[in-house]
Amino acid sequence: MSTTPTASQGASRLDATKLNYSYTTTPRDVPSEATIRGSDETICTDHMIVASWTSKEGWSAPELKPYGPFSLFPTASCLHYAHECFEGLKAYRGYDGKVRLFRPDRNARRLQMSAERVALPPVDADALEKPMMAVLSVDASKWLPRDRAGEFLYVRPTIIGTNSQLGIQPPSRAILYIIVGYMSRMDMPPGGKRLLTSPEDTVRSWVGGFGYAKVGANYGPSVNATREAYARGFHQILWLYGSQGECTEAGGSNFFVVWKRKDGRKELVTAPLDDRLILDGVTRRSCLDLARERLGDQLEVTERKFTIDELFEAAAENRILESFAAGTAWFICPISLIHHRDQEIAIPMGPDDTPGEITGKIKNWLGDIMYGRTEHEWGVVVPEKN
Repeated sequence: MSTTPTASQGASRLDATKLNYSYTTTPRDVPSEATIRGSDETICTDHMIVASWTSKEGWSAPELKPYGPFSLFPTASCLHYAHECFEGLKAYRGYDGKVRLFRPDRNARRLQMSAERVALPPVDADALEKPMMAVLSVDASKWLPRDRAGEFLYVRPTIIGTNSQLGIQPPSRAILYIIVGYMSRMDMPPGGKRLLTSPEDTVRSWVGGFGYAKVGANYGPSVNATREAYARGFHQILWLYGSQGECTEAGGSNFFVVWKRKDGRKELVTAPLDDRLILDGVTRRSCLDLARERLGDQLEVTERKFTIDELFEAAAENRILESFAAGTAWFICPISLIHHRDQEIAIPMGPDDTPGEITGKIKNWLGDIMYGRTEHEWGVVVPEKN
């Protein structure tokens, strides 16, 4: 039996056409780049979107309102039972002056799926896109001005359970909110991204679990291992799974390898989705789509299980050509090193630590769509209000 909460018959679905606007009367200054980099908290724009849900009434009309704190009871279910899911996508200021979201329909569908996984109320995917566009329509002109072409804002839709009764049960109350803020660029660390494989006694996700959903419980438990990686001079964990050491994800990003197979054919390989072990990344899906469309005559594009031992064997035979991580935060980030149990795999990069050939092509194609150098259906233009 499903534990996903359902509203009473006749209760309201989220209706973006009923969005109410309550503009801030105390607008804040747009921070400098130095302030953004030096801040120990995420700096958000003037406004956010909020809608509330109850099992009896369904969704309230969403409201655009001044950004600020929530009031929750200490017994709120999100604080005790991880009734929380979220999405992450970016709004890009294009070189043509327009602001775009990249494939927001994919993020909306994934939030819908993640909410179902942790018994939060359903949100129609098409109803979620419009509020995301609305808050950007109001705030983007100020917070991502035209003189910041090539930069981005980070958009985070979130659903949390807010009912104040302790006990493991589907939430009877919830809040959907959408905030917009700044995030540092992380896609080109000096010398490439360096990965440390996960500790033998730690996994980030498991078959039958929730690794495929974007829920908070996926990430908090991974922090200790990631902190250890930082302390040892690495950027992220390469998460291995099972007795064979299957390569799954690089931190919270999808992991790709370009190598020559033993038959001499060049291959782009990444972990599959069929066992629901990893996240169906929007950037991951886009990399695969573009590679199949534009590089199909140059290499095989494969989604399959592959192990750390296969990587070491390929490295010993000089068959590894390049590797990269793909995700919203890290974008397309070339990987230069994998450290595993006191052994290392050095991975080639381009001249002067630039991305390798395939990595660079995919990164440039995606960047062109995001920043408006190439017109594409994936780049959805935000209608800005001045």
